[in-house]
Amino acid sequence: MNSRLVSTILAQNKQREELTLSDEACPSSRGLRFTPENQNRNQDDIRSSFTRDTDRIIHSSSYTRYVDKTQVFYLFQNDNITHRVLHVQLVSKIARHIGRALKLNEDLIEAIALGHDLGHVPYGHDGERHLNALCEEQNIGYFTHNGQSVRTLTELENNGRGLNLTIQVLDGILCHQGEFLHEIYLPEKNKNAARVMEEYHSCFTVRGASKTLRPMTLEGCVVRVSDIIACIGRDIEDAITIGMLKREEIPTEVRKILGDRNDRIIRALSFDLIEQSYGKKGLSFSKEIHKSMSELLQFNYKRIYMNPDKKTEDGKIEKMFRYLYQAYLKELITQDENSYIHKWAHLKMKPSYIKDNPPERIAIDYIANMTDRYFNEDFRRRVIPENFGFKI
Repeated sequence: MNSRLVSTILAQNKQREELTLSDEACPSSRGLRFTPENQNRNQDDIRSSFTRDTDRIIHSSSYTRYVDKTQVFYLFQNDNITHRVLHVQLVSKIARHIGRALKLNEDLIEAIALGHDLGHVPYGHDGERHLNALCEEQNIGYFTHNGQSVRTLTELENNGRGLNLTIQVLDGILCHQGEFLHEIYLPEKNKNAARVMEEYHSCFTVRGASKTLRPMTLEGCVVRVSDIIACIGRDIEDAITIGMLKREEIPTEVRKILGDRNDRIIRALSFDLIEQSYGKKGLSFSKEIHKSMSELLQFNYKRIYMNPDKKTEDGKIEKMFRYLYQAYLKELITQDENSYIHKWAHLKMKPSYIKDNPPERIAIDYIANMTDRYFNEDFRRRVIPENFGFKI
């Protein structure tokens, strides 16, 4: 592209941010990377640092695998329920809508939102618990999907070389834990690169560390709240679709305040958040909305996430995780050159990956990378005998 045109567009983009972003926003000029990049390579690039991160995320192998990763409901032959790929798009849409109203950096919001669940494993949060239990039993620390999302982007993608994303995006992904509702969401603006790395490593070495983290940007806080907004009503719609509950079972008071459909719930929550947070240093809901949201989350946990009807196959799934983990670990230790995991770790990944990680952690990484379909197929391949057909 013509260098003068590039300069003009970059100047326009910078001016637009200066005119439109609030004092609480993180401008694109602050985007920092752990490894500085060659400026000569980017001299004709009109994208902001955070937009480049989004492109690297959506063109990654792990993003492609979103398409067959569980959101909440698994083992249902129903194409009308949410998978992980749709969830991150919904989070991105809701978060950008909120961010635009609050005059925040939508490019940063989009990158965090689209990358925040890359570390999720087969069978969603249930699979995450099984991998964490294996980590504890093997004395190799812990497993959390948000920590694994950052690990995927920094240590596993690009054959182990990582994607060199900005610190602000990695921090937002690391601190996105949306399972917990807070009264106020304040960014921890004094963080630096060393602190982000310290928090990242703590997710694998300190029990429960991931639940205490706060994003360094208000954009990261927006994604964190939007993660809840995106799923709290959508999970109800999916539960209704599969016959797990009926719409009229939603608590009466919640229906009066938030509505009884996903679109109404999203509107009520996002509009209230914008109204209560506009011009503020943090994010919050009104007391009435926060109370109703908390009640609806409790309802979801009881009637959806912990519903016994959804848990009937969990014992089998846990056995599958344990069987495959032991099989992969054995293939790594015996250096079975014909095994897929040996080929992946020794031939696809950079040499330092084998040197820096014990086989126990490599087996965990391998499983975490899988889609639900591949996980199930590899288990069947190893356990269920092949049919010889009509004759030899």
